[in-house]
Amino acid sequence: MKIRANFFVALLLFLPFMRAEASALKPYEMPRTQVVPIQDIKSDRQYELYIKLPEGYSEKTNIKYPVIYTTDAIWHFEMLSGSTEYLMPNVILVGISWQKDLEGETADASRFRDYSIKKSNNPEHQAKYQFGQARHHLSFIRDDVIKYVENNYRTIPGEHTYFGYSLGGQLGAYILMAQPDMFKYYILGSPAFNARSVQYIDELEAKMALRQQDLTTNVFMSIGELEDRRMSITKNLVSVLQRRSQAGLTLTGLEIIENSNHGTAFPETVIRGIKWLSGLTKERSKTKK
Repeated sequence: MKIRANFFVALLLFLPFMRAEASALKPYEMPRTQVVPIQDIKSDRQYELYIKLPEGYSEKTNIKYPVIYTTDAIWHFEMLSGSTEYLMPNVILVGISWQKDLEGETADASRFRDYSIKKSNNPEHQAKYQFGQARHHLSFIRDDVIKYVENNYRTIPGEHTYFGYSLGGQLGAYILMAQPDMFKYYILGSPAFNARSVQYIDELEAKMALRQQDLTTNVFMSIGELEDRRMSITKNLVSVLQRRSQAGLTLTGLEIIENSNHGTAFPETVIRGIKWLSGLTKERSKTKK
């Protein structure tokens, strides 16, 4: 009994030291990565950019780099960072956060507004999330985000890649149709479309076809094998995008991620997408030589 009492006394004496040591611990910071506040000038909304620079960026001042942009930065950035570290080390990675100054909402609330192309038929949902503002978010990425990166980092002009998954994939497909030259490469994973939003993309493609705009755009699209409800809709989207092939859009087809649902297809989409991108850029480098 005395031994047990002595043990608890010793533990109580040691607790302050344990707390002090725990409070001295520092949060992990990803190497060569900066967090930059950025404002959507047109709407006065606040966001952040996560910017990871290649190894040796500050020393090799004569080298310019391609850029990969991704939405849903908090979810995607670490996986993309690990994949590019091995498959595309000489690239600048830019993650675009959700809106930072939203009060009384979940951290990801703005993505429903920013990444979606159609308003909701549910009045309650529409009032809460303000769906259908992808057009505005496209302008923010083009006029604020890309301009900031181009003005402050050594980038190769026009060598831009967009990575989007789920709702981010819907936004990417919209950008691809509305302003296809904004990015040279698109990686669209399990895009969150329904029949109405695919019809909207179909109609938008028809309008773009009248302009006969020549493209040099490459698209990788994937979906999980077990995404039964979304499979036929995604195949319809692929058919719409394939109509742009005559204008110079190159689509890999639809990459099926085996034995995966909407959630589990994400890691494999990142790896396959970056591997695809790495192969394309290497081929372009050989051609230029």
